[in-house]
Amino acid sequence: MTLLTPDVDERTDARTSVRPDSPWVAVVWDDPVNLMSYVTYVFQQYFGFPRAKAERLMRQVNDEGRAIVATGPREAMEAHVEAMHGYGLQASVDRAPTP
Repeated sequence: MTLLTPDVDERTDARTSVRPDSPWVAVVWDDPVNLMSYVTYVFQQYFGFPRAKAERLMRQVNDEGRAIVATGPREAMEAHVEAMHGYGLQASVDRAPTP
């Protein structure tokens, strides 16, 4: 008796495979509406960042157009992004850059 097996390619594509524990990031984007002082305030109030760190991230948003403000599990990053939207900031979730 001959067993037939389906012709399945079981290799995974490294570009599309994601480890379940891979980190995600919350990114805040520059916008023409919010004042730099307000963005600093939000970072201090919501994330609890010291003033120096909040200002550094705010300057990164202003100068580079974006800043990663948190790293962790996807669900937590989605909560941070929703909170940023609640403050009127533009933010998104993305996969953490690979080292």
